[in-house]
Formats: sequence, C-alpha cells, structure tokens
Amino acid sequence: MIKSDRRLGQGLPWGLAVPAAAGMLFLVLPLAGLLARAPWPALPARLAEPRVLEALRLSLVTATAATALCLVLGVPLAWLLARAEFPGRGLVRALVTVPLVLPPVVGGVALLLVFGRGGLIGRWFGDVLSLPFTTAGVVVAEAFVAMPFLVISVEGTLRAADLRYEEAAATLGASRWTVFRRVTLPLVGPGIVAGAVLCWARALGEFGATITFAGNFPGTTQTMPLAVYLALETDPEAAIVLSLVLLAVCVAVLATLRDRWIKA
Repeated sequence: MIKSDRRLGQGLPWGLAVPAAAGMLFLVLPLAGLLARAPWPALPARLAEPRVLEALRLSLVTATAATALCLVLGVPLAWLLARAEFPGRGLVRALVTVPLVLPPVVGGVALLLVFGRGGLIGRWFGDVLSLPFTTAGVVVAEAFVAMPFLVISVEGTLRAADLRYEEAAATLGASRWTVFRRVTLPLVGPGIVAGAVLCWARALGEFGATITFAGNFPGTTQTMPLAVYLALETDPEAAIVLSLVLLAVCVAVLATLRDRWIKA
C-alpha cells in the first residue's frame, strides 16, 4: 500500500500538469518578452543616461529611507501584536495589513487627506512641514505601502521564537529593555532582515501611492516606476531599460530570501 502511494505521488498527473504549465507560461512569457525586446547592445549607454541615473538614485535613496522608517515603527508594532494582550488586537492586526490589499492610488488619496494642506494633520503643520509633492512625501508613501511586509515577517518570527531564552534572562535579573535588546532582537534578527528586504523591494517598486501623493517631478519625486510610466509615451527603449533594472532587483531579492522561505 505504501509503495503504491509513493508511485502515485511520483506519477505525472496530466490533469494538473497542463494548467500548471499554462500558468507558468502566463507568468514567464511577459518577462521573456521584456528580455527579448531589451536593447542589449545599447544597455550600458542607456544605463548611464542622466535621467536614468537620477531616477535610480532617487529610488534607492527613498526606498532605503522608507525601510529605515518602517524598521523604527514596524518592529515595535510587530512586537506589540505578537507578545502583548490587549482588547482589539485582531482589529489592529487587520488595520496594519490593509495596505497589502488597498489599491495604492487609494492609499495616496488617503495620505493627501491626512497630510495635505487641508488634511487632518496637514492643516496644522502644513506651513512647517509640507509632505505632498516632495521627496519626503515619496518616503512616506513608500513606507505606508511597504510596512505591512515588515510587520508580518517580524511578528511571525516573534511568535515562533523560543520564549525560554527570554525567561532565563529575566530570571537572571535582566530588565525588560535589556531582554529585548540582548535576547529578543538577536533571536528574531533573520526575520527582521527578511522583512526589511521585502519592505525595501516593495518600496522600490511603489507607483500608485507615490504618484498620487508626491507627484512625478524629475529629480524630486520621479522614482524608477514613475520614470517607466513616463518613458512609455516618449521613449519605450528607456522604459525597457528601467524595467530591466527593477526586474533584476526583484530577482535578487527572491534569490536572497529563497532559503528562508524553503526552511519555513
């Protein structure tokens, strides 16, 4: 009976293989088309163009700043969701993950209604700190859509961490802050790194919230996804080059996190 089950598991179920192959082609063919149409001979010169370098620099800076902001705010939030018991924790967790399913353009509109000059917060601080249509606004928009990736990753790692190490440190007289800093953080370090990488990649590819909340101004708010959108109308070859850079970043992120996902 066991041998029969093994042979059944090793067989090729054609009823599933055909739609699986179709699904794979559906996902891979667009990427293959991008690679096929890429201007490979002119690629180095294209990558050295000022507008490409400008968009790349701005994207790297804002994505890194957004990830830093997410780390400062997201790690404590993940700890709260994973370890603290309080009324409405399920609702808070649901609200934290809303940006994952919320259309990015809607997120940009929501940010405008809060931080715009007539917004809930912007009306009081707009003269001192104006976020919309600035580089800082790009960072805020990217952090808004990317933070859930970090929170979910860190919360899952915290839930899976062995509490006995923290209990032992507390028994030996360590304060709660010392336990968090010297024991908890090293335990969940891999989860924080994985979440930060996903967060950075999501921030790098953000489009909808950025163009809605920060606009599309070269050198100030025009990140690579926005540059791709603009180049499609005037210079499709440049759009392909920028898309290749983003594709390479995504592949690098997936390759970096592959071992972690397999172990999970």
